[in-house]
Amino acid sequence: MDTATGAAEAAPPGHPVPPRRSVPDGSVPDGSVPDGSAPDGSVPDGSVPDREDLATLKVVPARHYWRWVAGVAALVVVAQFSHGLVTNPGWDWDTFFLYLSADTVLKAVWVTLQLTVYGTALGFALGVVLAFMRLSRSVILQTVAWTYIWAFRSIPLIVQLLFWFNLAYLYKELGVGIPFGPVLWSFDTMNLVSALSAAVIGLALHQAAYAAEIVRGGIISVDAGQLEAAAALGIPRLRQLRRILLPQAMRGILPNAANEVISLFKGTSIVSVMAIGELFYQVQVIYGRNGRVVPLLMVATAWYILLTTLLTIAQYYVERHFARGAERTPPPTPLQRARTFTRRMRAAAATGGIQK
Repeated sequence: MDTATGAAEAAPPGHPVPPRRSVPDGSVPDGSVPDGSAPDGSVPDGSVPDREDLATLKVVPARHYWRWVAGVAALVVVAQFSHGLVTNPGWDWDTFFLYLSADTVLKAVWVTLQLTVYGTALGFALGVVLAFMRLSRSVILQTVAWTYIWAFRSIPLIVQLLFWFNLAYLYKELGVGIPFGPVLWSFDTMNLVSALSAAVIGLALHQAAYAAEIVRGGIISVDAGQLEAAAALGIPRLRQLRRILLPQAMRGILPNAANEVISLFKGTSIVSVMAIGELFYQVQVIYGRNGRVVPLLMVATAWYILLTTLLTIAQYYVERHFARGAERTPPPTPLQRARTFTRRMRAAAATGGIQK
C-alpha cells in the first residue's frame, strides 16, 4: 500500500484527501520521505528505521574555560594567604599557642558564654511576650509593645549598657510597694546592680526588641487556616498554640533567631567598656602588657570561630528537628553520610579481600 492509499484509509468518510505530490528530490511537501517515515526517522506504525547507532557518536562535554581560570585564580589566592600564615613571623604563632588555652583566657571565655546564655534566655523570653502583645487585640498592649521595640532598636547598645551601669546615679534606692503609695521594701541600687548584672540586663533588653520581631514574623507566616481548622475541631486555644502554631512557626523563627544568638555572642565584646573580664577585654589586657597585639587578637578570633561553629551545628540539628512535619524523609546528616561512606568502604575492602 502506498502513502496516498494509507492516508485515504485513515481519513474519515466524506473528507477527500488530496493526492500527494512529489518534488524533484523524491520527498513530499509535508517533510516526510517517500517511504512514509517522518523527518525524525519514525514511521506511522511506531517502528524506527535502520540508522547509525547513536551510541557510537562521540559526546563532547562543554568546556568552561573561564570557570577553570577563575577556580585556579582563587586557589592561587588561597595558597598565597596560607603561605603567608606559615612563613610571616608577624603572626607569632608561638605566642598564639601559648595563650590559646591560658587560664585567664579560659575564664574570659566562660564569662562570654555566661553573658550569651543569660542575654539569650532573658531576651527571647521577653521577646515572646512582646510578640504576643503586638499580636493582641488590645490597642494598649499593641502600643506598649511597639513603643518598646521602637525605643530599644533606636538606642545603640553601648548607650544602653552604660545607662544600666550608671543606674545608681539616677536611682539610689529601688523599692516594692503600692503604686503611688507607701514603699513596703527597698534596697540599695549600688549593691544590687553590679557590672555583670548591668551587662546582662542591657544585653537582654536590647535582644528582646529584635527577638520580638523575629517571633512575630514566624507566627504570622503560618497560614490562618490552620488555626481556623483547629478551632473548628474544638481544640483548646493553648493546645492550638503549642501543638499547631509554634511547631510551624519555628521553621521561620530558627534561622533568624540563630543569627541573633551568634550576633549576641560576638556582641558581648562591647561590654569591655564596663571593664568586665570577657574574652575581648582580657585579650586587650594581655597585649597591653606584652605588646603582642596580633597573636592575642588571633586568640580571640580562634575562640569566636570555634564557639560560633558549635552554635551553627546546634542550629542545624534544631532546624532538622522542627522540619519533620514538612519533610517525610529529611536528607542525611553529615555524620550519617560519613558512616555510610565508611560502611561502603569496608564492604568494598571485604569484597576485594574475598575475591583475592
